[in-house]
Amino acid sequence: MQENPPSPMVMRYFLILFLISILLVGRLLWPFLSILILSYLLTSVFRPIYNLLNRKLPDFFASLLTCTLVVLLVFIPLVFFVFALAQEAQNLYEWGRGAGANLGLKLRAFQESPLFVRLQETAALLGFSLEPDNISRTLAELARVVGLFLYNQASSWAANIMMFVFSFFLMILTIFFLLIEHDRLLNYILRLSPLPDDQERRLFAKFDEITGAVLIGNGICALIQGVLGGVIFVVFSLGPPVLWGSIMAVLAFLPIFGIGLILVPAALFLGFKGGLVEAFILLTLYGIITITIEYFLKPKLVGSRVKMHTLLVFLSIIGGLSAFGFLGIIYGPLIITAFLTLAEIYQSSYDRYVKNVNFH
Repeated sequence: MQENPPSPMVMRYFLILFLISILLVGRLLWPFLSILILSYLLTSVFRPIYNLLNRKLPDFFASLLTCTLVVLLVFIPLVFFVFALAQEAQNLYEWGRGAGANLGLKLRAFQESPLFVRLQETAALLGFSLEPDNISRTLAELARVVGLFLYNQASSWAANIMMFVFSFFLMILTIFFLLIEHDRLLNYILRLSPLPDDQERRLFAKFDEITGAVLIGNGICALIQGVLGGVIFVVFSLGPPVLWGSIMAVLAFLPIFGIGLILVPAALFLGFKGGLVEAFILLTLYGIITITIEYFLKPKLVGSRVKMHTLLVFLSIIGGLSAFGFLGIIYGPLIITAFLTLAEIYQSSYDRYVKNVNFH
């Protein structure tokens, strides 16, 4: 027996109620949006491990062991990192407050060096003056501002350690159930959506690809470059290694520039001090790190999963950092990927219908 379709009034009434319920659920979950997104992304990253464990163990124990691995690999190192970053950022801020005069004296001592003289001549040709006092004030103010910003961020995490622990516990709990219920949840979302299943699965597949590329590929490469950059700062006594290593790890996500934004000025700083050999060694190390990771390791980890123009990747990360903070490194590429995927679906499935619509 065929069921009669609902009347238009009943359909509109139901859809209004359904939309209101969706908005209310969204309002309830909005404070946990970042936690839910990170939980889904980490679930995608660690799901292969869960599947491997699930071959021998029941769902509950496989998910429990996977979540334990997440805690060991993510939570514990993150706690130590936050406290170390807060301490080093405070030291940088204090240094910036009182470093202007001392730095000016040191720069004046190297004012007669051939490298500094050539830089002054080049700066004069470009129309501005390169004086030790101006450089010292600029560097000291930059160090003070950067140190204060990073200290405020890291110290707020450390001060709100209970909220930090609660958020991470909620994320682990979400990951635990997502690992077990991933396929069921995905099928439920697909049934609710009016889009064809192939288009929805294509969108989810793109999210999984970009997640693997950003968190696994770019994430591992950025972590390696940050650690190596911190080691370089220790070897050459350039400054707090955790702080500058962290900054380089973030910059490593940016195409074209990357950690060169830190290491090249560091090499110039060594040159100003008269350590031309050290500066050359540092630039050589920078070149080796960049070539090895950017042209050999990253292509193997990322592969062809991120088919996005370099400029678009750069803008998505910069825009993501501006709009969402540190998590924008992940959110930016995800948003661009969603747009590009939907644009492809539009061109292949809906473009011809939109263009043929007659408006009266």
